[in-house]
Formats: sequence, C-alpha cells, structure tokens
Amino acid sequence: MREIFAGMPWWVKWVAVPVIALVVFGGAILSAIGLLIGFLFKVLAFVALVGGLIYVVRKFTASSSSSGSDW
Repeated sequence: MREIFAGMPWWVKWVAVPVIALVVFGGAILSAIGLLIGFLFKVLAFVALVGGLIYVVRKFTASSSSSGSDW
C-alpha cells in the first residue's frame, strides 16, 4: 500500500482520499454520530428524571416528617 501512495502527490493522500472516504462512508458516519448523540440525550434525560425524583421524594419526606404524621 505504501508503494502505491509513494508516487502520488500530497493532495491525493491528504485531500482526495479523505474526501472519497467521506463520500463513501458519510452516511454510516452520520448515522453513528446520530446514534451516539441520541444515546447521550437519553442518558442525560434519565439522570435528570432520577435526580428530580430523588429531589421530590426527599422534599416530600422532609415535609411529612416535620408535620409528625406517620404512615
């Protein structure tokens, strides 16, 4: 492989080949990036919901324990 690229100009190695790779694999790359962003968004939403639940439960239990009513 190095022998093939050895005789090529620099712009073929550093411009043309990456552009061709992006054209050929661009859809797969964008799909993978979209999947990753979607997964990170779901993780962030999960953390926010669990944090909100913990906040509400602590707030509720603190207010109910201060009123003196036990279940």
